[in-house]
Amino acid sequence: QVQLVESGGGLVQAGGSLRLSCAASGRTLNSRALGWFRQAPGKEREFVGAISWRGTTIFYGDSVKGRVTISRDNAKNTVYLQMNSLKPEDTAVYYCAAAQAPSHSQYDYTSWGQGTQVTVSS
Repeated sequence: QVQLVESGGGLVQAGGSLRLSCAASGRTLNSRALGWFRQAPGKEREFVGAISWRGTTIFYGDSVKGRVTISRDNAKNTVYLQMNSLKPEDTAVYYCAAAQAPSHSQYDYTSWGQGTQVTVSS
């Protein structure tokens, strides 16, 4: 089973940008789709976006569409989440997860990272 480690979170002012990374270890991300989710305190886990193995299929959640971009570098076993125009409501723990195919549903993902905190101040 692939192990995933997120990094790049932190504190940023509203309007700022962050790039999160999700690195695989143990096994490669070979043929696996990657998804990003987030969870704020007291809220359900929310889909942010997903990317297929070859990067040919990418889609985003409605709340972040137009402000985030997912990309991947399979040679580095890493997937990225570029977030721009951040808002206080983007504050959450962000998780990456691996699946057989890109999906909106967290239940389709079998390997999860530990999460990285993103805090956006107003």
